[in-house]
Amino acid sequence: MQQDVTAFGEVMLRLSVPAGERLSMANALSVTPAGAESNVLGALAQLGHSSGFVTALPDNPPGQRALYDLRAAGVDFSNVIWRGSGRVGLIFAELAVPPRATQVVYDRAGSCAAGLTVDDLPWDYLMATKIHHATGITLAVSASLSDCVREARAAAIQAGAAFSFDVNYRSRLWSPEQAAPLVMEMAEAADILFCKHEDALLLFGCTGNPESACRQLASMTAARWVVMTAGADGVYGCFNGEVLHQPARRVTILDRVGAGDALAAGVLHAWLRGQPLADALRAGSTLAALALSQFGDMVHTHPAEFDQLLGQEQPLVQR
Repeated sequence: MQQDVTAFGEVMLRLSVPAGERLSMANALSVTPAGAESNVLGALAQLGHSSGFVTALPDNPPGQRALYDLRAAGVDFSNVIWRGSGRVGLIFAELAVPPRATQVVYDRAGSCAAGLTVDDLPWDYLMATKIHHATGITLAVSASLSDCVREARAAAIQAGAAFSFDVNYRSRLWSPEQAAPLVMEMAEAADILFCKHEDALLLFGCTGNPESACRQLASMTAARWVVMTAGADGVYGCFNGEVLHQPARRVTILDRVGAGDALAAGVLHAWLRGQPLADALRAGSTLAALALSQFGDMVHTHPAEFDQLLGQEQPLVQR
């Protein structure tokens, strides 16, 4: 059966304290799943799209907990690889408000997912899809997962699926010198490309403001849509040389983690519905704002709420 979107990667457990508390003094931790690809699929499943995710997890309570919320959201885990031993990757998060920044500490080395190889993955399942989504985080986790992402790019092209790639650079996982060539390889083959403005400057050598950088990045790749996020300045998109700008929505920020994944899910939601880039930017901006207003990595919503919020959207600026 063809899915709307598939992905593979690492799903972790996020252990966090709320804003105003310190990890070093924590007496209790909130537990939620974390993972860029799984966040995207969880949001899309809640919006009515069939979504399939593949990962490797230990067959024990922590492994089962990593999938609990995502399974409830409607993501298909029929092809998850369960291991008799091993561990779940962890991320410790100390949420904060200005002037402090949110701090994260990874404890993911040697996780079951990091050991996945090309031979482990069910390629027929992953490529029976309209969109295959990948991120630079999975490229950085391990050499074997990097090989898997590169194979997925080639397999998606061969299968006729759209290849969606989110640069998602993480300085705590690898250096710009390590990341740039692999990220460029993925970006050049993407149909839908997501990138932060600062990552475009750092990894692709783009210059100037987000509008200029978005246009430059589009000229470097064959992507049909290039989507560039610029924080409080909103999101930019380039299609056929035309750049559109969607202002950021007003929001009270409770948790910044996962907002970029929500934005990607909103854009892919519009792509799957055959909508133009202008609508995709509105959808992405709206879902990102909703994610910022909630705790946890994965946004929680439903179609009626999302459509209502879209109706309150600010007008698009055409450039």
